[in-house]
Amino acid sequence: MRYRATLAYDGTGYHGFQRQANAAPTVQQTLEEALHAISGQTIRVIGAGRTDAGVHATGQVVAFDLDWRHTPLDLRNALNASLPDDMAVRDVQGARPDFHPRYDALSRTYVYRLYVAPVRDPFLRFRAWHLTSPLDIRTIRQAAASLVGTHDFSTFGTPPQGDNPVRTVYEARWEAQPGEQHLFSITANAFLYRMVRSVVGALVTVGQGRMTVEEFVGILAARQRSLAGLLAPPCGLTLVAVQYSDDG
Repeated sequence: MRYRATLAYDGTGYHGFQRQANAAPTVQQTLEEALHAISGQTIRVIGAGRTDAGVHATGQVVAFDLDWRHTPLDLRNALNASLPDDMAVRDVQGARPDFHPRYDALSRTYVYRLYVAPVRDPFLRFRAWHLTSPLDIRTIRQAAASLVGTHDFSTFGTPPQGDNPVRTVYEARWEAQPGEQHLFSITANAFLYRMVRSVVGALVTVGQGRMTVEEFVGILAARQRSLAGLLAPPCGLTLVAVQYSDDG
C-alpha cells in the first residue's frame, strides 16, 4: 500500500533531503532506515521538496510503498520511535497507488526567518539569519510584491529538472515580528534550486539600501544568474506546507 506522510525535521545535521552517493546523512536516508527497522523491508521514499543542506521542514510531504498490517497511526508511532530526535512524522495516511508528492503538488510554501540585532542570539543560530544592519521594511515589501505572478526566475535559481525556469508565485509576504525578527513567506507552484535563498538575499540588499526596488525588478527581468548577488544562509529556511487538490 502507498502511504503519504507529513514530516518535520531540523535540517542542521543533514546534507539535504535527497540520499547522497557519498553516504552523507540525509533526511531521505534516515527515514528509509527507520522504515527498514520497523518492517524489514527495503523502502524508497519520495519527497515533495528536495531541501538543501541545513534547511528545515515542518510540512515536508513524502510517499512510500509498504506492506504494513497495522493502522496508519501505529505506523506513525513506530516510525517516531525509530527516528532520531531531530526528525518526526507528524501524520500518516493511506494514499492512492499513483500519488506522487512532488508531481501532484499544487503549491509549496517556504518561510525564511531573520533577526536584526546588534548581538547574536545563540538560540537562533540554526533557525535564523542574524543581521546587524537595520532593514527598511517598506522597500522590501515593495520589491517582494514584484515577485507575484508568472515569471522566468533564472536570476534567482536553476531548474532542478529540465530547463524550464518559469514559476508562478502566488504570495510573497514580508512581516516584521516581535523581538526584532522578520519572516518572509513565499508560496509558488514550484521553486528553482536555491530560489528562495537567492530572493531573500536580494531583498535584504534592498532593505539595507544597497539596491533600489527598481533595480530589484530589473534583475528579475534580466534573467541572469550572475546578478542575484547575496545568497541567504540555509539555516533560516523552512518548508512549511505542500498543498494538494484533495486537501480541501
